Amino acid sequence: MQNKLINSLILGLGITIIATASHALINATSDDSKAKPQQSRIVQSLTLPERQEKPQPPQQSSNQSESLIEHTIKSGENLAIIFSKLGLSKTTLHHMIETNHLTRKLNSIRPGQKLKIRIDGQGNLVELLLEKNPIQSIIISRSDSGFTAKKVSKETQTEIAYAHGLIKNSLYVDAKKAGLSNKLIMQLANIFAWDIDFALNLRVGDQFTIIYEKILLNGELFETGEIIAAEFENRGINYQALSYTAPNGRSDYYSPDGKSLRKAFLRSPVDFARISSRFNLRRRHPILNRIRAHKGVDYAARTGTPVRATGDGKIVHRGRKGGYGRTVIIRHAQKYSTLYAHLSRYNGKRKTGTRVKQGDIIGYVGKSGLATGPHLHYEFRVNGIHKNPLTIKLPKSKPIAKQYLADFKTSTQPLLSQLENIRTVLVAQSK
Repeated sequence: MQNKLINSLILGLGITIIATASHALINATSDDSKAKPQQSRIVQSLTLPERQEKPQPPQQSSNQSESLIEHTIKSGENLAIIFSKLGLSKTTLHHMIETNHLTRKLNSIRPGQKLKIRIDGQGNLVELLLEKNPIQSIIISRSDSGFTAKKVSKETQTEIAYAHGLIKNSLYVDAKKAGLSNKLIMQLANIFAWDIDFALNLRVGDQFTIIYEKILLNGELFETGEIIAAEFENRGINYQALSYTAPNGRSDYYSPDGKSLRKAFLRSPVDFARISSRFNLRRRHPILNRIRAHKGVDYAARTGTPVRATGDGKIVHRGRKGGYGRTVIIRHAQKYSTLYAHLSRYNGKRKTGTRVKQGDIIGYVGKSGLATGPHLHYEFRVNGIHKNPLTIKLPKSKPIAKQYLADFKTSTQPLLSQLENIRTVLVAQSK
């Protein structure tokens, strides 16, 4: 019995020793595993202390991998917010942005743009790529002396295309049916804005033909380029426009005989608006209900529609003006002035005393003052006397300089021939 007890004690002691040794071995293995450096890191979980000194080049380590973060910028985000989320130093951001004029553009990032940020295993920024658009990017790389930046552009191809349309409803609707982008529609309207009032003079049966550039990226359409030739038949009159860049670098649109399509004044200060009231010195006022001269033209448009200066000049009045409500008056040269009334608000950058260029936005359509609905009241004055903006003969710009005329005709003759051929073929096909 005693021998059995001793044997039992010896056996129990042995089991305890083996268990203790096994436990120690397991713990030693676990501790050794913790001591080894990790092979990868999750960048989003990094929490780095703020670095007050100038950032040093990252120390590369063979056992610590880099991480690449791709991020699409959201509304309300800036680089400071993004860097904070990634645990990146504000000091690093400051030194990076102050590198040169390219890096300073990082202060004006926009929603939808894409970022690619490469970070080493120690949490240091190695490289940042800002994709401004599918073609242009800015790459900022860390170097021994701080940061370097460069702009890179993907290669694009340019093709020549054409389009033809017939007016049945409006320029916008029918140009869309002809396959024109919004950009091309606005270009077409601006090219002929001095000769055609698209709110008043457009008729069913009018037609247009354009030759334009298509910008391709990787063989796919990226965007439409510039119109290089255009033709618009309006009420039986055929207007043609040819793009030409003179040897002195000046580019514009000209008629086939070299006359500039650009005039001192636009026909209309509002794009694609409807005329709701014409120039009439015997009109009955809709609110006052008495005969009161209407010394301008009313363009009915939605509240907030941009109003453009019809000519170069200086703003001499911006403020409320009796029944006109919010009003802007521009003086052009010595004898011309224009008035824009019933605005909902002004362009904050266009104040009294500032100079404006033709086409600059000076305000937005509204119904301030004595107005029954949103519209723009537009007046045109010559030496202080009101003239009908729809019928007055507008002064023209200078034609091509004589020394460039021969080069102009040589350069644009092929475009003119293409316009005529395209119109002939497409009209025949439509019939």
